[in-house]
Amino acid sequence: MSESFTSRFVALGDSFTEGVGDPDPARPNGVRGWADRVAEQLQRADPDLGYANLAIRGRKIRQILAEQIEPALALRPTIVTLYAGANDILRPTVDIDALMEGYDAAVARLAGAGARVLLFTGFDAGSSKVFGTMRGRTAIYNEQVRWIADRHGATLVDYWRFHEFQDWRMWDVDRMHMSALGHATMANRVLELLEHEGLAEVPDAVPLPKMSRVEQFRANAAWTREYAWPWVVRRITGRSSGDGLSPKYPEPTRL
Repeated sequence: MSESFTSRFVALGDSFTEGVGDPDPARPNGVRGWADRVAEQLQRADPDLGYANLAIRGRKIRQILAEQIEPALALRPTIVTLYAGANDILRPTVDIDALMEGYDAAVARLAGAGARVLLFTGFDAGSSKVFGTMRGRTAIYNEQVRWIADRHGATLVDYWRFHEFQDWRMWDVDRMHMSALGHATMANRVLELLEHEGLAEVPDAVPLPKMSRVEQFRANAAWTREYAWPWVVRRITGRSSGDGLSPKYPEPTRL
């Protein structure tokens, strides 16, 4: 229970924070992720820090705010990370300004409870032929996040400006989520902002295979069949990759 810890780190959001793309069968939901990696380092320095991760893949902003803010506040967090919005931006239509009104109110509550709040801008996917079409939406979202962070004294994790993530080795085979290398790199970005001395171990960056044009075509076709099309089908049918899943760590724990 939270009472057994003098400080508590609570991570909120969707697949990005749950850890999708960084597989670990021994962990709840089968993933590790940057937030787990941050918690591991923080707990090495502070044995009295508890870690909770309420993030669930596929969740949109309003779902995250409705499902995760109250439980997070009940845990009396000292550090909170929040990233929500990527799944909204990818929808055919979205009113970002309207969504961010609720986001702003939620951040106000978290900051008002005395927690140090870390907010994330969205990634600059301009180099992607598929996701680059959403670049303008992400830029609008980012300006709203920057304003909200300034308004409430939150720390900004400026993912948009982390140019190392333009390296495809930072991304999982699904091209939507960070790889283990990407999650470890993000963990260290967060730890640096927290001014924490220890850094997470970063996996070796294996060189990308060189492919001919035919091999690239086949790889793209396989990606469309295995990842892109199932994603589209879930959107059409109103299903989510997070259906039936529970938060990895609903109560503060030690990893």
